[in-house]
Amino acid sequence: MQVVFGVDFGTTNSALSIYRDGKVEIIDIDEYSGNPSLMRSVLYFNEDDEVFAGQEAINHYVNDGAAGRFMQSIKNFLPNRSFEGTEVFGKKYCIEDLIAIILRKIKAKGEARVGCTVDSVVLGRPVLFSEDPEKDALAQSRLEKAARKAGFRHIFFQFEPVAAALSFEESLPAGAEKLVFIGDFGGGTSDFTVIRVKGGAFARSDRRSDVLSLGGVYTAGDKFDSQIMWEKIAKYFGRGVQYKGMGKEELFDIPHSIIYTLCQWHRIPLLRARKIREQIRLIKNAATNRGSIENLEHLISDNYGFSLFRSIEKAKCELSQLDLTEVSFKARDLAISEKITKEEFEAINARNLAQIAGCIDDVLVRSGVPHGKIDTVFLTGGTSRIPFIRALFEERFGAEKLENRNAFTSVVHGLGASVPLFA
Repeated sequence: MQVVFGVDFGTTNSALSIYRDGKVEIIDIDEYSGNPSLMRSVLYFNEDDEVFAGQEAINHYVNDGAAGRFMQSIKNFLPNRSFEGTEVFGKKYCIEDLIAIILRKIKAKGEARVGCTVDSVVLGRPVLFSEDPEKDALAQSRLEKAARKAGFRHIFFQFEPVAAALSFEESLPAGAEKLVFIGDFGGGTSDFTVIRVKGGAFARSDRRSDVLSLGGVYTAGDKFDSQIMWEKIAKYFGRGVQYKGMGKEELFDIPHSIIYTLCQWHRIPLLRARKIREQIRLIKNAATNRGSIENLEHLISDNYGFSLFRSIEKAKCELSQLDLTEVSFKARDLAISEKITKEEFEAINARNLAQIAGCIDDVLVRSGVPHGKIDTVFLTGGTSRIPFIRALFEERFGAEKLENRNAFTSVVHGLGASVPLFA
């Protein structure tokens, strides 16, 4: 019996499918989560040398706070040459080690389900880890090394939007053929493909000739959160604050690099570096608004960047249904209650929206298929539910062509369906 895992290691969530006896099954991998088929791609290290992943990591982080080390969005660092790893309580971890911890836990859940060791896996990857080809190759190489460290010996890669297409294909009756535009929106990247799909045995053949075009952009859900942070929340943590230079009356702005790092939730731990914390301390002592710099110090020392961004993400999700909501957050003496409208959210993300729209148009042009010949638009990923993202596709293809099923598990199901292509 051939058993192969399909693993969608995502920026925000990860998932597992099992291919055996010609069938694909998505299994639960996080019993602590409200949606056990998804595991948050996060880690928590405590001082007792224990490491937790997923919702269990979040629970320990919330309870223990600054007593441990919390990591998130590790996937975003894969193409970053300067980030080779980190030290946690005196122990060094390269980036492959960190990812391997998550993959190992997912692998163990799958093996417990099938009752045997599984050493073959189809891993999802975005169309672009990076627009730089060398960085893109580095990211895939690192992910492959992480999978080997986790115990996999036979490792295959499938583009995530192609996997989503294969998942959609399985819902078609035998012989039904369609030209489909796939939009796969993750936390870190938005990926697109135009592919010819057909139900039945055809789904098990070599698919390279059916992929008419592929493309992606490094703009997705996390960018929208970062934009809210930059425009609405960063002022509580020093954005706009000025300080006097040492021995001078001249005022300087707080370094852009600090605020830029603050506004990317996966980079906030970099602010814990001793040199940066000392720089922030000196700025506080000469700042025009000492209180907001103290808030920044507390965010770093109390390690509450993740909780803050969850509040931002919550507000973003609410704007898919409401015209007005607020980012609400409390910590120490800080109480944030910042209103944001749907119109404002769309305005501050205009540049991000334009990048996604440009990529959609480019992928369609390169496919050689005119808008009217696309039969179905299949969208997957949480960001695909945002109204102004859906509007991009409605304007181009018509609302009647849009499908948005299984937003969080289509890719991992398709990874399992990809197994015969690598046999």
